[in-house]
Amino acid sequence: MGSATVQTIQKPYRGRLAPSPTGYLHLGHALTFWTAFERTTANAGKLILRIEDLDRERCRAEFRDAIAEDLKWFGMRWDEGPVCGGAFAPYVQSERRAHYLSAWKKLRDGGFIYPCSCSRRDVLQSLAAPHEHLPGSRTPIDDEPLYPGTCRPAEAVVPDANQPSGTTWRFRVPHGEKFSFTDARLGLQSAVAGADFGDFVVWRKDDIPAYQLAVTVDDAAMQITEVVRGEDLLTSTFRQLLLYRALGMESPAFFHCPLVTDENSQRLAKRHESLSLRALRENGADPEKLRTANPSSAGRSRSR
Repeated sequence: MGSATVQTIQKPYRGRLAPSPTGYLHLGHALTFWTAFERTTANAGKLILRIEDLDRERCRAEFRDAIAEDLKWFGMRWDEGPVCGGAFAPYVQSERRAHYLSAWKKLRDGGFIYPCSCSRRDVLQSLAAPHEHLPGSRTPIDDEPLYPGTCRPAEAVVPDANQPSGTTWRFRVPHGEKFSFTDARLGLQSAVAGADFGDFVVWRKDDIPAYQLAVTVDDAAMQITEVVRGEDLLTSTFRQLLLYRALGMESPAFFHCPLVTDENSQRLAKRHESLSLRALRENGADPEKLRTANPSSAGRSRSR
């Protein structure tokens, strides 16, 4: 396949908000989510709230409870979610294990994945010069290091395993294949499998489905037509397009927002407590004024 094909069929627009309760949402999250809200409204669509809480060690109940309160204060509303329900419930990832396990079995049966004993430290130590940016772009690649292929079998095989627990499972990318997709904001984006991103984790050794698998399965199951997220996840898009293809699922369109940075030009993170929605709200900030700082106001344009 010379290029990755995103969905082009005209369908009722379905967008999504997918926060993780690992800390209070900050202004960068809110502005990206606001773009998703605007694009859904502009397309007369439906917006879905999904809680991505698979990280057991970092997710906390207090942060999950704050998500809906803070997003509503910022001005957002949604049509489906954990409290209001909907046709594709549950909308909490920790309650959707059966969906991820079914996808893992399909990948196993297709010979797309293999068990791996390498730790993240092993991978980092093996890299002499890890990539930092997408080719021809100033956008940083996300933090999954390029896998050197230590445990990769010479040929695709169907693993003899009934369950994923007990080991890490990686997706075998087709080395040398070029992928491309047209981002609704950034235009044509391209990457080469095995050079710009390597075999990636789909199931963790601690028996938790990895982000790449979970988000792909959920977006397909919930019939999301456009994914709006930060441009730090551009490389994740190529991985997920591979998963859509392997699982025989139709991929959504994509809109990657610019990252919001602090006074030192560092992208906002949950450690920036003073810029959390909770802190801004408690300090009497005006959400309407905060929304006008949105660097991706192009989100108002119509796109399916």
